Amino acid sequence: MVRQTHHKLIVYTDGGSRGNPGPAGIGVVIANGQGQTIKKYSQDIGEKTNNEAEYEAVIFALQKIRHLFGKQKTKDLELEIRMDSELVARQLAGKYKIIEEKLFPLFIKIWNLRMDFGKIEFIEISREKNREADRLANEAMDEKISKIKSQNAKLF
Repeated sequence: MVRQTHHKLIVYTDGGSRGNPGPAGIGVVIANGQGQTIKKYSQDIGEKTNNEAEYEAVIFALQKIRHLFGKQKTKDLELEIRMDSELVARQLAGKYKIIEEKLFPLFIKIWNLRMDFGKIEFIEISREKNREADRLANEAMDEKISKIKSQNAKLF
């Protein structure tokens, strides 16, 4: 009998929006089971609400992990996805219903991505424990706002 080896990844995600909706960004930190960072990502995601951005961060993380490890190896991964959004963490864990219509397609996308992975746990953490993902999301939003200001300045 072949023994399956499960490798654990700890994934920190954060999404935010300036204006809600407004310029939005995501931050993702992927670490091994010992907490050592493997990869960090920061990305502008256009105009979104805070909740949409939180969902988009999880989608981005799952897609990046699948890309990094390959579809075959992701089946053996155990993911602990940590975020400071109570709403999104509890919706993804099945504890809260989804009321906001815009979130349904994002939830479904995550649900479908989950099929490519072993165990996935969604955990709500304090903002203090999510500082790096938060910093990366803010970095993406700041960059976007800076570009908008720069473009507007050129118009006048």
